[in-house]
Amino acid sequence: MISAVMPTYARADLAFERGEGAYLFTAGGDRYLDFCAGIAVDCLGHAHPHLVDALTTQAGKLWHTSNIFRIPGQERLAERLVANTFADTVFFCNSGAEAVECGLKAARGYFDAVGAPERYRVICAENGFHGRTLATIAAGGQKKLLNGFAPAMDGFDHVGFGNLNETRAAITDQTAALLIEPVQGEGGILPAQEDYLHGLREIADEYGLLLFFDEVQCGMGRTGKLFAHEWAGVTPDIMAVAKGIGGGFPVGACLTTEAAAKGMGVGAHGSTYGGNPLAMAVANAVLDVMLEPGFMERVQKTGAELVTRLETIVEKYPKLLKGVRGRGLMIGLMCQDDPKPLVLKLRENRLLSVGAANNVIRLLPPLIIEEQHIDEAMTIIDSSCAQLSGGA
Repeated sequence: MISAVMPTYARADLAFERGEGAYLFTAGGDRYLDFCAGIAVDCLGHAHPHLVDALTTQAGKLWHTSNIFRIPGQERLAERLVANTFADTVFFCNSGAEAVECGLKAARGYFDAVGAPERYRVICAENGFHGRTLATIAAGGQKKLLNGFAPAMDGFDHVGFGNLNETRAAITDQTAALLIEPVQGEGGILPAQEDYLHGLREIADEYGLLLFFDEVQCGMGRTGKLFAHEWAGVTPDIMAVAKGIGGGFPVGACLTTEAAAKGMGVGAHGSTYGGNPLAMAVANAVLDVMLEPGFMERVQKTGAELVTRLETIVEKYPKLLKGVRGRGLMIGLMCQDDPKPLVLKLRENRLLSVGAANNVIRLLPPLIIEEQHIDEAMTIIDSSCAQLSGGA
């Protein structure tokens, strides 16, 4: 008999009652150090007082009106995002997949508006992940996500991540945009090289394409910049954002230049819940914290310290681990073989992490972790590796 909750997840037999900062607690009082953060969502940890205050204050006033009326919090957040990014305009939704879908529509809408509706195809990187709607699994192109849902939606071509020659070769008269993650998350924490991002911008400009960055996982401070592409000094035409922007509340956003939004006039797109007063109160509170002087520098420093400490553990257990990669607090611990045993052992020892492709364990702690949390995590990782290696 099927369960009341549709069985689409291989859930751990573990439930949490409350959270505090970098920790989660079960109903029985067991404490776990959370280096998963809801898969890079709980960027400011659990029950952050500024977010709690923003949400509860707004909850006592107004929850939802729909987008047939002005939403002041939405206007404020859009203005702040525009002021701190490449973008001129923002569409608010509820998730990363929705943000990517909006960006895909914007790309098609742009070319329709300029009289080239035949240009609708999008070149994507292999091993990418852009969501689980029919369009976004086609954009990701991974067989494991497409299996059972054939035929794949038309309009997407795939090339090697980091391969500019393949990108150029894939361009046709029907190509509209290039879509990539500046750091592949589900794909195994693979940061794009800066010259690759520069090359994509150059190709887009040369062929009149739109450059579309998916920063759903790597954005909102995760790499130590507000958005990961800032490290390369490259700006896109379209960007999808979600996860950390709501700090745990469902929020997504599609940011574009004025030109890229040419086809997104009245009636072109919509969302009943997107950008409602509750969501905007929390997202503005997240941005309050992230825009504080020194916040990103602390993320960079903490991330560098965590990587350095992890490298010593990799050297200690070469039969189990083979390296560390990532940026800021978006870190991949590379295993020699299937990472699942180590993920489970870490969980058994009260450290939460999440697996990824290419034998990688993602470490995505809240951006507010401190030295004590790194010390605790290193102790758990070290002892877990020792246990799996036949030690104590």
